[in-house]
Amino acid sequence: MSVLLRGVLVYGEQPATDVLIDDGLIAAIGTDLDAGDAEVVDASGQILLPGFVDLHTHLREPGREDTETIESGSAAAALGGYTAVFAMANTDPVADSVVITDHVWRRGQEVGLVDVHPVGAVTVGLGGKQLAEMATMASGIGKVKMFSDDGKCVDDPLIMRRALEYSSSLGVLIAQHAEEPRLTVGAVAHEGPTAARLGLAGWPRAAEESIVARDALLARDAGARVHICHASTAGTVELLKWARGQGISISAEVTPHHLLLDDSRLETYDAVNKVNPPLREASDVEALRKGLADGTVDCVATDHAPHAEQDKCCEFSQARPGMLGLETALSIVAQTMVEPGLLDWRGVARVMSERPAAIVGLADQGRPIEIGEIANLTLVDPDASWTVEGKKFASISENTPFETMSFAARVTTTLLRGRITARDGAVRATTEA
Repeated sequence: MSVLLRGVLVYGEQPATDVLIDDGLIAAIGTDLDAGDAEVVDASGQILLPGFVDLHTHLREPGREDTETIESGSAAAALGGYTAVFAMANTDPVADSVVITDHVWRRGQEVGLVDVHPVGAVTVGLGGKQLAEMATMASGIGKVKMFSDDGKCVDDPLIMRRALEYSSSLGVLIAQHAEEPRLTVGAVAHEGPTAARLGLAGWPRAAEESIVARDALLARDAGARVHICHASTAGTVELLKWARGQGISISAEVTPHHLLLDDSRLETYDAVNKVNPPLREASDVEALRKGLADGTVDCVATDHAPHAEQDKCCEFSQARPGMLGLETALSIVAQTMVEPGLLDWRGVARVMSERPAAIVGLADQGRPIEIGEIANLTLVDPDASWTVEGKKFASISENTPFETMSFAARVTTTLLRGRITARDGAVRATTEA
């Protein structure tokens, strides 16, 4: 199987060039390459980047296939430019055993649109009381590389310390949902003037920041690595800087919605804007953007969280938290980071592909665009103005806060090991040419 990409801008840089892909590898880079029997993709003026890697995706299978499946989520990921995603463990049953994690891996391979890496639970049933069988999951067919109780915080410091010590010996990563639960009882919105005016129970920044600080210290003492999920406050950015200054091995992600939206969105009480952690103030958004630009925040992760209509179209306090993210992530990063000059397209490759791949040790992802490298690639049209319509997404659910918003960049083509998985808004099954 061969593909020739015509006239691409590698990392967005001139001059335009052709890229020939053969047998899953980049075979040649140059001008006026001979197509031979290769499928030709006219990509004049489009930006070629390494395929994106999402460290934080909720695919809902097993248990809530009414909201998303591995197949529908994989399609959304491919359309969004992703070649690898990490499926969080808060399924039903919880992915706290090798039976579930291996099932997720196998199902992802059967679908074949994106590499679906299972995330194992840190504790049994996400209960926070007993460590799950991390070694068994790490050695299974799914080769679990990351463990998280995401959706819940591992709030017991002794359990978290043991998990970090164990992870160090296994060579895996613990990803923490940083939320001190005693500070968020009943909370549904960022604690600030907006929540107070709207009568919504406030969620303080300290609920996140106290856990980030604690876990940095626990990782230091355990000689382990810790990853902070969905950083949302300016204080977390400062704590990351401090921890790195102490030589602590800590990484962090930020979601597209925390880069774009703030708590002013809550004025309508529309639960599509309810998310965990909550949308913060504009000053937090600014700090997160700057932190991503200077490398304090390592990468972008979608926290793609599909929900059924009845779980969102209800009273704000009763609604489930979460937003769709896979098909809009690149467009939001382009608007919030590239357009203002905070990142160039090489920087986008860093935060959406290279760093997330390095954090979890994916040797075949986030690779340089060079001859001989695996062809996990994404094409972006920087001028493809489009408007979000949730009903047109590949996801089963439609809970996007970006409905009717217009963006000026979009993924056009995704290749997984040299095979086109998505092109011009349509996915290609593994049996297609």
